[in-house]
Amino acid sequence: MSQHTLPDLPYSYDALEPYISRQIMELHHKKHHQTYVNALNAAEASYAKSSTPKERIALQAALKFNGGGHINHSLFWKNLAPAANEGRGTGGTLKAGPLKDAIDQTFGSLDALKKEFNATTAGIQGSGWGWLGLNPTTKRLEIATTPNQDPLLTLVPIIGVDIWEHAFYLQYLNVKVDYLNAIWSVINFEEAEKRFTEGLSSSKL
Repeated sequence: MSQHTLPDLPYSYDALEPYISRQIMELHHKKHHQTYVNALNAAEASYAKSSTPKERIALQAALKFNGGGHINHSLFWKNLAPAANEGRGTGGTLKAGPLKDAIDQTFGSLDALKKEFNATTAGIQGSGWGWLGLNPTTKRLEIATTPNQDPLLTLVPIIGVDIWEHAFYLQYLNVKVDYLNAIWSVINFEEAEKRFTEGLSSSKL
């Protein structure tokens, strides 16, 4: 069985400053994500050695939590980019195209999407993720949340935002709303549009 590995970031640890600090990025990537990878590999190894249904059932929670953590974070790193308003990259810039058209059609504007997304995501009790996803049946954008490290299974993930405290607490303390407002400046809309156009042409989640 092949081992899961920690993916490299597509930018340096300080590239998302001032919106996400180097300290947070290093801890989040090298410590938290690495822990999910290690635990997923261990759970899969135990599953491969298990011989009874009871043993396999006992491993389901570890597979779901750590597998979801690995899937979600691998997606999260790619949907961030250095901020355009800091002269560092293209983060936060939604250009004319199919994704912008879909956002305008569904929400009225990008600002309206941000407002609804932030309100929904801030309402998560405890830890979880906020998502902008594509409904594979209706081909429309929807806002969703998942608890803990559960991956988004009912929609094609377009943008995911980690609302676990380890994603923001060292910089934003307990003020989730400030973190949610800030992260839009480093959202990689080019990656989001790529996922969106691929989702439109595929029936797979």
